[in-house]
Amino acid sequence: MGNGEQIKTDVLVVGGGTGGTAAAIQAARLGAEVLLVSEWPWLGGMLTAAGVTAPDGNELAAFQTGLWGAFLRELERRQPGGLHHGWVSFFTYEPAVGAAIFADWVAALPNLTWRWGHHPRAVSRSGERVTGVEFESFSVKAHITIDGTELGDLLALGDVPHRWGWEPRDQWQEPSAPAALNDPTDPLAPAMESYPVQSPTWVVVMQDYGPGETAPPIPSAGLSADFSGAWDGYGPEQFLNYGRLPGNRFMINWPQQGNDYGVGLDRLIGTASARHEFWQEARDHSQQFAHVIQAELGANYGLAQGVFPQLETTPGGGAFALYPYYREGRRLVGVATVREGDILPRAGGQVAPLPINAAGEVDAIAIGNYPNDHHYPGFAMPLAPKAIHWGGRWTGTPFTIPYGALVPAEIDGLLACDKNISVTHIANGATRLQPVVLGIGQAAGAAAALCTQQKCQPRQLSTRHLQQTLLQDPQAPAMVVPCFDLLPTDEHWMKHQETYLSQPHTYPDSGFTYSLGKVPAATALSTAATKPFRGQYQSGKNNSHQLLQPMGNTGPALTLVAVSPQAVHQLTQAIDGSTLEVNGIHNAGGHWILVNNITTIDEL
Repeated sequence: MGNGEQIKTDVLVVGGGTGGTAAAIQAARLGAEVLLVSEWPWLGGMLTAAGVTAPDGNELAAFQTGLWGAFLRELERRQPGGLHHGWVSFFTYEPAVGAAIFADWVAALPNLTWRWGHHPRAVSRSGERVTGVEFESFSVKAHITIDGTELGDLLALGDVPHRWGWEPRDQWQEPSAPAALNDPTDPLAPAMESYPVQSPTWVVVMQDYGPGETAPPIPSAGLSADFSGAWDGYGPEQFLNYGRLPGNRFMINWPQQGNDYGVGLDRLIGTASARHEFWQEARDHSQQFAHVIQAELGANYGLAQGVFPQLETTPGGGAFALYPYYREGRRLVGVATVREGDILPRAGGQVAPLPINAAGEVDAIAIGNYPNDHHYPGFAMPLAPKAIHWGGRWTGTPFTIPYGALVPAEIDGLLACDKNISVTHIANGATRLQPVVLGIGQAAGAAAALCTQQKCQPRQLSTRHLQQTLLQDPQAPAMVVPCFDLLPTDEHWMKHQETYLSQPHTYPDSGFTYSLGKVPAATALSTAATKPFRGQYQSGKNNSHQLLQPMGNTGPALTLVAVSPQAVHQLTQAIDGSTLEVNGIHNAGGHWILVNNITTIDEL
């Protein structure tokens, strides 16, 4: 260890992003002494400091478990105006509200110490075991170190085997991967040449200052970036409503000719000065986009004030996120690797296969369901489909993350818990989303605490013990085998989870535990207030649903969408032309009603 203060702890978490924050909280809740060291004054990463306050995936009621579900319920309690504003997500909120939740959870744990404003300088090793990390003014020795950095910084500092970039198709038998990495005739060659990893986005929040008002002018960043066609096919209103936040604010994280930025991505894993150079360019790119939005859509649209704290160490702050939304970084070489085949549905089914480890056991410790989504500015990535129509809307087919993807193949004393897990470049497009990473972090924290209690290494830990710990957590029990209709309030929830873990051959290809129409009555998860809407029902293509002339027989038709299996079943039973009274939440940005239940169906 280096000079300065010497600290000893059970668990050291480096990085206060989505995964690192969850890992620190979960490890401390299980009794471990935890030190969390972060670069930024806000915890939560993508969910807060990086500004992506419109989380993607795990939106279905059955998947709102663990720390992710607890976070949603707390957001509902704290966010003025509720969470139903934009159409890219069922949950949008102010970044400061999310940051306050994580800060409060951390402050409630006396065995969890948080230090921010520090960067790792070196990783200490004893042979093939990581023993701690050195910072500029202190050093830490820990039984288990967790790399919660979003770019996998500890992997590089500790010479832990890792990957950066693309893999060829035959390495993992991935249908969407390139046939070869150095073939200029491959259709993916332009993307591979320009983008070793997915492009980040520097999120900016804009404000509608009101009709007829003039917002402070947004200065041009002096760039020649081409944003033409950014909202083609959507229109200005739908474009802005994509990430609408409470209070007439808009999260600008737009992929089509928008503010994704991918120039010189290798700088992210270069020197500190190279990374800061990339930061400034990405931030300027988003400022230029905001300048164009104001110029073309109206002077009433300006930068929001005071959304993020102002720091001297970043070009972010104010309306700009503290740092970029990273979609990919260094990726661990782990005991198991998540490949494209692990996230795609089984043949003829709607769920991915459960991961099986070398001992023949189900290795699942976190769930996700987002479609595979890659970002390369100017290039549309063709990917094997993994999306379905469910609840009147597109969603992704469910998959799981194996514990082995968090564990280095060769190094002890270390776990990964963010986008730095062992995953291929292709599969990262589905595993990188906020709820998935929150679940990965929760599992990593639980594993670290169990390793401390048992005085063992991560590779020696019983996966079944870890799964039981997650399922039985007294504060935030987490689903580990995804089922569309198995709600955490179901009295048989635990029994079914344990059955699928011990008898994986019984896990249904459909993803439904119960037969059609046999789903038990639900106890509502959401605490959001609903109200009744009455109108005439009309079905649409792709299993969509509409309510005609709702809200007192005035106004346009509204789409009906649902996230609970009971509401979905009720919608599928509705008859065209019948009159429905729907209890739900109106989302003006998405032009839909999120259905809680249908209380009456009167056929005309």
